[in-house]
Amino acid sequence: MTRLTQSLAVLAAERKSADVTDWPDRIGWIVGLLLFITLVYWLMRQGWKWRGTLQGDLPPLPARPSPTTTTLNGGGEPPLPGSPSEPGPARLELSGRYHGSTTAGQWLDRIVAHGLGTRSRVELTLTDAGLDVVRPGATDFFIPVGALREARLDKGIAGKVLTEGGLLIVTWAHGDKLIDSGFRSDHAAEQAEWVTTLTNMINTTEGTAR
Repeated sequence: MTRLTQSLAVLAAERKSADVTDWPDRIGWIVGLLLFITLVYWLMRQGWKWRGTLQGDLPPLPARPSPTTTTLNGGGEPPLPGSPSEPGPARLELSGRYHGSTTAGQWLDRIVAHGLGTRSRVELTLTDAGLDVVRPGATDFFIPVGALREARLDKGIAGKVLTEGGLLIVTWAHGDKLIDSGFRSDHAAEQAEWVTTLTNMINTTEGTAR
């Protein structure tokens, strides 16, 4: 029994010594992993900034139109419904998420200028004047009806992939660039109605412009 006890004591001491000896190696691995993650994050941020610099020629985003006020002496005409200064009643409203914007037709070419690369919650309101995009915690913008080009259902944009038809993609013109913006409604079934309504508006606008 004495020899067995001594042998167990020796094994326990060796194991304890090995555990103590392993700590520096473990700490080294943890520090190395943290440094690697920090490097990857830094490279991603630099790439984001570099992309934003390349897209610096993109004009500022259109702002939501505000009603025109009349002058104090009663002069001036009230804005017409659907004019740039009077959006008119809401045709459709949607609550969901904004998943980003890309160069039209190139779903991996993310646009980050003016906050368009920031994913966020979104409230969409469609009126005769255009599409109002309200993003809590991010930059709001407005797409005039004359800038709308296409609406469709798709499955992916800028690194976000869903089931077929899971995303509402709105194509619009801004400056000399065509942009695809991706939205996901909290109630996906209503996205088909958005495609139909937007397509009808686009066709009507194009027909009027001819």
